[in-house]
Amino acid sequence: MSKILNVHNLRKTYSSGSREITVLQDINFDIEERETFSIVGPSGSGKTTLLGLCAGLDRPNAGSVELCGTKLESLTEDERAILRNREVGFVFQDFQLLPTLTALENVAVPLELQGAKDATKKSKELLEKVGLGDRYHHYPSQLSGGEQQRVAVARAFSNSPSILFADEPTGNLDAETGEKVIELLFNLNKEAGTTLVIVTHDLELARMTKRVLRLKGGRIIDNSIAAAQ
Repeated sequence: MSKILNVHNLRKTYSSGSREITVLQDINFDIEERETFSIVGPSGSGKTTLLGLCAGLDRPNAGSVELCGTKLESLTEDERAILRNREVGFVFQDFQLLPTLTALENVAVPLELQGAKDATKKSKELLEKVGLGDRYHHYPSQLSGGEQQRVAVARAFSNSPSILFADEPTGNLDAETGEKVIELLFNLNKEAGTTLVIVTHDLELARMTKRVLRLKGGRIIDNSIAAAQ
C-alpha cells in the first residue's frame, strides 16, 4: 500500500521577543493510505502544530511534508488551498461551522467550491447518515454541541477526501456524546476508505486507531501499533 503522507526532518520554531522557541524538532514518520493514525502527547507537546504542518495550513522552518504525492513546500498558498479542498477533510474541536449558513449549506460548502452539481443531494445524504436528516435548515446556534460536531463530520466527508485530519474531535463534548461522534467518524471513514489522522489527549480514543505516534517536548518518543489492535 502506498504512502499518503511523508514527513521528513520537520522542525518548527516561533519567535518570542528575542527568544526562539522550538515547538517541533526531528519529526520523521509516514502514513499509508487508508490507515487510521493518532497523534498523542501532553499539552504543549506540538500535536496541533504538527497537524497543521501535515495539512499545509502552516509551513515548517525546516524539513518536508509530502501529502498525496505532492511536496507542500513547492506549492504557493493558493495551490495548497486547492490541494486541501480536493484531498483533505477536517474536523476541529470547536466545530468551525459558518454561523450564517444552515447545516445543509455548511456541509455543501466544500462541494460547491469544487463546482459539484449534486452538492445539495450529497449533503442531504451525509446529514441523514449522521442522524440529522431532520435538521437540514437549522443554523449552528439552533443545534447542540453534539449535533454541530455531527454536521462537521458530514462536511469533512462531503468532498470525498483522501485523508481526514481530526483535531481533538471530542474535546468540547461530554463523554456519551463524544462516543457517538467517534463511532460515526470511524464508520464513515471505513465506508469511504479514507486515511484518518486524529490528534487527541484521549488514550482510549488513540487505541482505536491502528498506529499511535507519541510526542513529548516537540519530539517523537514512540511510533507504534496501538495496543488495542
